[in-house]
Amino acid sequence: MAGYNRRSFLKLSGTALGGIAVGSTVTAAASSERFLVDSKQTSKSDAEAAGLDVAHDLPEIDMLVVEGAESDVQSLGADFAADSRYSLDLPLETEAPITSNESSDEPFYPIQWDKQSQNIPEAHEITRGEGTRVAVIDTGVAAGHPDLQHAVNTDLSRDFTGDGYGAGAPYGGYHGTHVAGIVAADDQNDFGTVGSAPGTEVVDCRVFSPSELASFADIVAAMVYSARVDCDAANLSLGAYPVTRKAQGEFYGKVLNRTTSYVRRQGTVLVIAAGNDAADLQHDGNVVSLPNEASNVVSVSATGPVGFNHGGDGLESPTGTPAKYTNYGTNAIDVAAPGGNYDANFPAGWYYDMVFNTLAEPQFDADGNYLGANYTYSWLAGTSMAAPQVAGAVALVRSQNPGLNANEVRQKLKNTANVPEGFDKKYYGAGVLNPYAALE
Repeated sequence: MAGYNRRSFLKLSGTALGGIAVGSTVTAAASSERFLVDSKQTSKSDAEAAGLDVAHDLPEIDMLVVEGAESDVQSLGADFAADSRYSLDLPLETEAPITSNESSDEPFYPIQWDKQSQNIPEAHEITRGEGTRVAVIDTGVAAGHPDLQHAVNTDLSRDFTGDGYGAGAPYGGYHGTHVAGIVAADDQNDFGTVGSAPGTEVVDCRVFSPSELASFADIVAAMVYSARVDCDAANLSLGAYPVTRKAQGEFYGKVLNRTTSYVRRQGTVLVIAAGNDAADLQHDGNVVSLPNEASNVVSVSATGPVGFNHGGDGLESPTGTPAKYTNYGTNAIDVAAPGGNYDANFPAGWYYDMVFNTLAEPQFDADGNYLGANYTYSWLAGTSMAAPQVAGAVALVRSQNPGLNANEVRQKLKNTANVPEGFDKKYYGAGVLNPYAALE
């Protein structure tokens, strides 16, 4: 969940993709023409016979996603709920992230405090993530970015939105490319940035459209697909908070539990951003953060320094400091990872405390035709940036130990994480991610 400071952030209504959205609320809009249907009580053929179009057939979790009139859905006699779409707003003060003014032919590792703090070069002496696969469920990954050309599998990549643009490009915005770079940016092309697992293969699962709408059902379908194509990890730098546990939220919870259980059994580790509301998820009443509070997932909070590369006597706060915006909660967080921090007291260079990696800004004409993308690099911050650190670590561990199941990978990452001395455990779960220790 990416952003800048308390006044300049990507504010999310519903699915929280990006943004230091302190105090944000869910204003999800329920669809009147799209529904999730429990197919334990009906079938795809029944739905089609009732005049409904089937957008997603998900037999692995006994679920259909259908489009049509609610009366036709009711005629199936099955449990159902309206799909929801969530909107992604632009930053309040700027309409683009802060991008680097440095030449793209210079190595940017010196400003990647996130990779330095994880000893990523040392980890690469053991494995670079070869033989693994990571799904990025997001706004779209730019397969043409110079730091990602080696990694994106365009044959397996999929568009779940149905908007007709396809996959393998940043049709839904720049966010997914930044996430993918954190996972897999090329470390052997002598320019740009370094990813945690540059040897892994990235599958673009696009669930956001240029209109900045994402569907709960499309997100579920993308999670199922990531397991179908044998991904070692699926990264979801998105979420909705707060969602009531009652009514439609109860049905959504059932769908998520079926989905996450299936994905875990197939060996895919679901890595999910915890959110940027500065909320205590352990003590927030009868509401839930989705999907990171579902079972069988790795819920990731964010850490970051204050004072990195600002000059002077060094860091004011270490890289393991809880980020000002991160959600937390002792039993709601599994691990913490570098997501970036900020301090308005640093008038120049404060963005160095954020996470620097790949960016692709899409260009469209007045008719909505895609014209291509501007490939660059950017500083962003949020639990959106923390989650792919963990997804990359999953790829490293699975590359070294391909026989481990999803639970064993999760446990290895938790067993080798540590809570920094002097900080409260409620921000960290098991502790701060340490990929190098997990490989050792």
